[in-house]
This record gives sequence, C-alpha cells and structure tokens, in this order.
Amino acid sequence: GAKMGHKGYGRKKPDKCEINNIIKINGLIKCPECKNKLLKKKKLKRIVIDINRIKTQKNEYEYYQKKCNKCGKIFTDKIPGVLPRFSMSNQLLTHIAIEHYLDGIPIGRIADKVKINQGTIIFALHKLGNIFKPTVDNLIKDYRKELVRHADETGWRNNGFQGYGWLFCSKNTSIYRFRDNRSSKVPFEVFGKKKLKGVLVVDRYNAYNKLLLNIEYCYAHILREIEDLQKESPDNNEIKVFSDSLIPLICEVMHLRTKNTPNILYYKQARLLKKNILKMIYHSANDPGIQRIQNIFREKKHRLFHWVRDRNIPADNNFAERELRATVIARKLSFGSQSDMGCKTREILMSALHTLKKRTPDAFDSFKSALDNYAINPNFRIYSIFKL
Repeated sequence: GAKMGHKGYGRKKPDKCEINNIIKINGLIKCPECKNKLLKKKKLKRIVIDINRIKTQKNEYEYYQKKCNKCGKIFTDKIPGVLPRFSMSNQLLTHIAIEHYLDGIPIGRIADKVKINQGTIIFALHKLGNIFKPTVDNLIKDYRKELVRHADETGWRNNGFQGYGWLFCSKNTSIYRFRDNRSSKVPFEVFGKKKLKGVLVVDRYNAYNKLLLNIEYCYAHILREIEDLQKESPDNNEIKVFSDSLIPLICEVMHLRTKNTPNILYYKQARLLKKNILKMIYHSANDPGIQRIQNIFREKKHRLFHWVRDRNIPADNNFAERELRATVIARKLSFGSQSDMGCKTREILMSALHTLKKRTPDAFDSFKSALDNYAINPNFRIYSIFKL
C-alpha cells in the first residue's frame, strides 16, 4: 500500500459522454412505518458498471437476387456486417478472435459460451487468417523502420511436438511467428538480409547475432546470472564483494530511463554508470564465475552500452517479456496448436490484433470495421486500418 499520510485518489467519476444510460428510480412512495406520503428531499446519483449477458441469436435475412433488364447481368444483395459464405456475423467473429488471440481464452470455452460447434469456429478463424494474411508483410515493413525494437521467444507445442513462439515487437507493432525450430532463419524472415538502422534489444541468444543491425543485450538476464552466482557460493567473499558492487549499478541502469530527469542529467548519469561498471569489469578476479560475468562485458561491450548514447534505448528486454507473457499463458491453457494451419492462423491474427491494440483506441471496433468494409468490397485494403 501507499505510505502513511498519502492522499488517496478515490474512485474516478466517468465523463458524461461515457455514461450509456440514465435510469430514474422512483422507489418508495409511502413511508413503510406510518404509511404517510414521502416528500423528495435530495437527488442522489450513483454510477454502476453493468454488462449484458453474452448470448448469441440467430437472424434470418431476406434478400434478393436481381437481374438488369438491359444487360441481363444478375446481382445479389449483400448482407451488411456479414462476410460472404460465413454463418457468423462480423460482430461475433471479432468477439471470438479478440477472446482467443488477445485474451488467450481456449476455443473450447468460447464455443461453450457462444453455443457454436468448435469445428465451425476453427474453420472461420482460418478464413479470417487468409483475409488478414496480406497485412503481415506491411506490418513487417513497419517494424523494420522502427528505431527501437525488441524480440523474444518461448516454447510452443504444435500437434504434440515441441516448437517455438517468436515475438518481434516495438511500441507500435507486434509480429508473431510460430515455428518448429529456434534457428536464425526465423529472425531473418522478419528483419531480412539488408542492414537496418536502429537497435534490437534481446537476451544473449545467438540466433539474433547474425542480423545486420545494432544489438543491445538485456541487463536483467545478466543480473539474474550474478544473483545465481551468489546463491551457488554464498560463503565466497570475493563473489560477495563483486556482486554487492555490480548489482546496484545494473539496477540503476535499468531504472535510469524511468526517472523524469532532463536529458543533460540523464546522459551525465549514464556515462558515470558506464565508467563504474567498466571499472568493476576490468578489475582482476580469481573466481571463474566472476571472470565469466566480466567476459560478457569485455567481449560484448559493443552490445551493452547503447543506452548511454540514446535514452530511448532500454537496457532490458522487459517490454518483450511482458508482451510475450500472454502467449505463455495461452500455451498453458490451450497446450499449443493442433496443426500447421493453426500455427499460421495464430501468427497472422495475433500480429494483426496485438498491433491494432497498440495503434488504435479500440481493437474490437477497428477489426470489425475492417471485416465490414471487406464484406462490401473484397478489394478493400485491410492494412488501411493500421495507419498511425
């Protein structure tokens, strides 16, 4: 909790535009005790957040096939808000896609809630994946233009076999890949083989080292290695002195960006931190564990101090790890994917929805709007809804 004496903020009152309904309550007319008529004394207002129960309904549309009297061509009326040859509305499709790919709810549970066969939902999601597939190449181009990027990976099973889920993300874009390997060819799919500007923040996994761009290693991973070294040899005085000196410096580096300090002060503090870290790194040590930590900084110095020259570059990869956590939870709930097509659909729709969440005020409305426009015009450019 907050410190003693801290002034609380209280519950924030919604703006008038956020109130959906005004419900007037008349209530009691007569006194329950003496049965006399009650007089209004003071008008009270209370904000209550409510929700409509999720319940599907089946609508029957009556529409016509029409023929031109002049040219003889035949046309069929289009149903608004429904894709051709789909048995579910765009509203329902968006709800399912958001719940599964953003919120991580298993398809089985969604099927139970909306009372629709699980196979029907899976087939519809595959078709949605085909619709959004062309947008992914454009999102990758956007990602390559970013100056600060992050990447991380985690395990992801496919059809019972071990695979990997990859995340390539930035402030405005998220690109997902689900593959059966953890080789460098997956990052090359996203970054290409041309030299790029900017920095990629990652852990020290070798698959990223072949990319043609600057790399910043995550200090949080190094911090954990130092802490593990402490736990392994709690009685080693040399390790204790080394870790007690270096850990505060690394923690200060990771929190430096979060401080609301002027740029001049930031860069002054950053240069001082770098100087103090290097002093610890080049200090002679006898313990092989300490030497291993020192060698990380000595051999990879060009990948550990980009945050000194640019405060927009973080010294940790927490941004990617937080975003990848949703995939880790989905893996535990859904046990991965059941087919290669399922992996492909997942990476397309997760890339689209997570990017929409970053770029638009409401991912639900944006996704549904894209489907509504595509239903009217199959040549509609889906990528237009991603414009910043």
